[in-house]
Amino acid sequence: MARFRTWVGIALAGALSVSLAGCSSTGGKRAEDARKAAAAQGRAAVNTPRWTFAMITHSGDGDTFWDIVQSGAEQAAVKDNINFLYSHDDEAQQQAQLVDAAVDKKVDGIIVTLAKPDAMKSALDRARKAGIPVVTVNSGSQESKEFGALTHIGQDETIAGEAVGEELNERGRKQALCVLHEQGNVGHEQRCDGVEKAFDGKVQRLYVNGTSMPDVQSALEAKLQTDKAVDAVVTLGAPYADTAVKAKQGAGSKAEIDTFDLNAKVAAGLEDGTLGFAVDQQPYLQGYEAVDLLWLYRYNADVLGGGRPVLTGPQIITKDDAAALADYTKRGTR
Repeated sequence: MARFRTWVGIALAGALSVSLAGCSSTGGKRAEDARKAAAAQGRAAVNTPRWTFAMITHSGDGDTFWDIVQSGAEQAAVKDNINFLYSHDDEAQQQAQLVDAAVDKKVDGIIVTLAKPDAMKSALDRARKAGIPVVTVNSGSQESKEFGALTHIGQDETIAGEAVGEELNERGRKQALCVLHEQGNVGHEQRCDGVEKAFDGKVQRLYVNGTSMPDVQSALEAKLQTDKAVDAVVTLGAPYADTAVKAKQGAGSKAEIDTFDLNAKVAAGLEDGTLGFAVDQQPYLQGYEAVDLLWLYRYNADVLGGGRPVLTGPQIITKDDAAALADYTKRGTR
């Protein structure tokens, strides 16, 4: 397989210093059908009790980033003979209520994201008092241990941003625009912080309404029309990369479009040169390992990570890597 540049080794040194938050893509029925088919054909590889694990994320509706996380979790659940429950809400208070509901059901383990950690603290305290083991995933690296979780699985967002900054330096960019599509998401701010820390040029931030792609496109197009010095646009989620390409075309800009996260469209854009590079945090691995680690804890009291997060990224993906990943993105596992 083509070369991947990984920042995981660097991230270990600073893994406890930041919290994380996930990104989005726009989802559909195909990914759901593929997950169900895979689960139906699977067979448990163990004879342990059929424990029930609940995963509660901060995903909004129709988000294929979380389709991939869920797919990994479901396939691990089949292997581990787990009854897997998935729920989500992009409103922090509602997400906390879903955690409370899982505690009330007396599930055997909880997997949860902490994009807005303050709202989740009380619910996770209830889980701890009920003796339910918790693994945090994708977002919440810093708060994970404080909130009593066994471990955290995900990407260090500041280090990921630094990886982007270094890549922009190598490409000779001078002015970058970091596009934030979800206000209040601390991980998104950390990504832009990391870009700013490592990038030798100037970094600007553009806050957009990520729930409306037309609004994202018009805001970005206006910015690129008025500031021709911007030569790199960094979006924080895969679907926003395609929207940024449209905005670039509408503005007559020559800026390179780069993005966090990977999907089939991003892989195609990398291959045809529409996009410069992408940062992959391996969402399938986040879901799969979260279930596996809870199973290991229930079965053998094992805890992975040694008190530090288990890192799944970042990996810088370029045109050289895209073809090797195309089949994986199409099947919904990358």
